[in-house]
Amino acid sequence: MSYDFSDFTARSQKALDHSTQDIASLRTGRATAQMLDPVMVEAYGTHMRLVEVASVQAPDPSLLVVTPWDKSLLEAVEKGISKADLNLNPVVDGDLIRIAVAALTEEKRREMVKVLQKKIESAKVMLRNVRSDIKQEIENQEGSSGVSEDDIARDLEELERRHKVFLDDLEKLSEHKEKELMTV
Repeated sequence: MSYDFSDFTARSQKALDHSTQDIASLRTGRATAQMLDPVMVEAYGTHMRLVEVASVQAPDPSLLVVTPWDKSLLEAVEKGISKADLNLNPVVDGDLIRIAVAALTEEKRREMVKVLQKKIESAKVMLRNVRSDIKQEIENQEGSSGVSEDDIARDLEELERRHKVFLDDLEKLSEHKEKELMTV
């Protein structure tokens, strides 16, 4: 009887998706709506994510435009962006907020690559933890009726193969983002 890897796949995909979102928020010198994902806005007596109270657009590579759906939140949105520690300066322009995104210096690009590598290593740790948990489950089947040592060995090999696929996806993501960061 072979092991059902659906739990492994779901948990690994969740870790990869989390890492993808985390990495997408890294600033590349080009304006992207994801740059403002970590921004929290104090609205309606609670803290809300920016995307829940405004639309974010990047009309060109050096500009972000934030348009709150409720115009009374304009100051709160501006304050939230300023407090987010993203090194961005929001400017209120009528009913919207414009944010000029300056190009990154070579030194800053290298710092961002280091941050990227830390995030990638954190993602690898998450994937290894998932693999470790599943490996333990497979090994715990030893002695169960209908499970031979060959089945366990085969399942462990399959686990390693599937784990490698997720690591390869993560590596591709890393290479793509590093290339994006280093492109002027």
